[in-house]
Amino acid sequence: MQITRFIYSGLTLLLVFMAGLPEALAQQENLQTLLDKSVKEYPLLKARAADVNSAAQDVKTSTSEYIPRLSVQHQYTYSTNNSVAGSFYPNGGTVISPSGGIRATNIYDGTFGSFTSALLEWNVINFGKVATQVTAARFNREANQAAYDNEIFQHQVRVADAYLLLLIGEKLKDIQQSNLDRAAGFRDVVDAGVRSGMRPGVDSALAYAEYTKAKLLLLESDRNEQAQQYRLMELTGALSDSLSIDSLNFYTGLPTAGDAGPFHVSANPTLRVFQTRMQASQARSTAIGRSFLPSISLVAAGWARGSGVSNQDDSYRTDFSSGTKYQVYNYMIGISTRWTLTDYVPIRHRYKSEQYKAKRDEELYNEQALRVNRQEKEAAMQYGVALEQAHTAPVQLEAAQQAYNQASARYRSGLTDLPTLLQSMLTLNRAEADVAIAYSNAWRSWLMVAAARGDLSLFLSAVKN
Repeated sequence: MQITRFIYSGLTLLLVFMAGLPEALAQQENLQTLLDKSVKEYPLLKARAADVNSAAQDVKTSTSEYIPRLSVQHQYTYSTNNSVAGSFYPNGGTVISPSGGIRATNIYDGTFGSFTSALLEWNVINFGKVATQVTAARFNREANQAAYDNEIFQHQVRVADAYLLLLIGEKLKDIQQSNLDRAAGFRDVVDAGVRSGMRPGVDSALAYAEYTKAKLLLLESDRNEQAQQYRLMELTGALSDSLSIDSLNFYTGLPTAGDAGPFHVSANPTLRVFQTRMQASQARSTAIGRSFLPSISLVAAGWARGSGVSNQDDSYRTDFSSGTKYQVYNYMIGISTRWTLTDYVPIRHRYKSEQYKAKRDEELYNEQALRVNRQEKEAAMQYGVALEQAHTAPVQLEAAQQAYNQASARYRSGLTDLPTLLQSMLTLNRAEADVAIAYSNAWRSWLMVAAARGDLSLFLSAVKN
């Protein structure tokens, strides 16, 4: 019998251990791990990275304008060969070249022909047109990079804030669980007193009502905690069934502003976005202004042509081999320039339009600088208030705990009524929640200080310490 009991006890312990094994093996995610994961996995950040890569390719595209352009072509044709003397206008390339033989009568029999050419053009002098286009592309790349860096920073702030909200959600759930346990304990005590006739029946009803209220508060806190879990998982870029996070030192210490240092508004990544946009607009306006200037190019070409009409005796051959043999060869080298003077008017308007956009971006930058300065001052003020509240809340909790202990002892001794005890329980529950919320608000306020300063390391270093 003893051996059977021993085996039964051993199996029971093993089952209990195995039931708790998944929770024990569940890896808790810390804040830095989630920040790194979110940067790699969040879709919006991947989209911003694609913008940066696209802008980098635009820089390479504009830089390639320095490279000489080489065009080659080869063709076989079958056509008639009739023409007259006189000039013609190509009309934007829509008119076929009227070259052909000039004779008294038209010949409508087609002949084969061939034409091969190579054309090299190199804009050796462009009066800064290419350079300004390259500069504009580089500023556009910097603007996209600044937008990407700012998106990473703002997203990390959102992840850190969601992390803190999940922690406070878990803490409030634990507090409501403790409150439910207290309510359940006193419900049982009151029920025993009522059954023995030492307590009035109304006490049992009041105790059960308080227990039910505590259960509702626990369900509500559980709902909030689950919602914060889903929000944090979404920000990390992957949804799962659950997420376990490390509380670190968020409830054992408070952040300090001793190492914050002086505030430099230019360090804010959001302000950097507006600054690079302004610079990109100015660079584009310069490039548009330079686009009116002419270009001087070195040109070189070579071509060969065959035709079914002989260039020696004007004989007319219709076979394919006669038309595809080259009869003449040519080459050309020279300097070319082209300047469309009437482009001045539309380009001037485009230039002025881009100048107004640059002015717009400059004023938006100034407006954002004001906002950043205001946010830093407001965040510092809120942090100071939150820190004072975090220092004061434990005093309230200690007093509430003493009041609850005294009311509990007096009720058990029959020196006070149940409503007084229930009020002390309510005060204790609120005081416990106030301490947790005050600590969370202090950390969230310090996070807002780091966000306004544009330096998340201020928050992360406080977490590590």
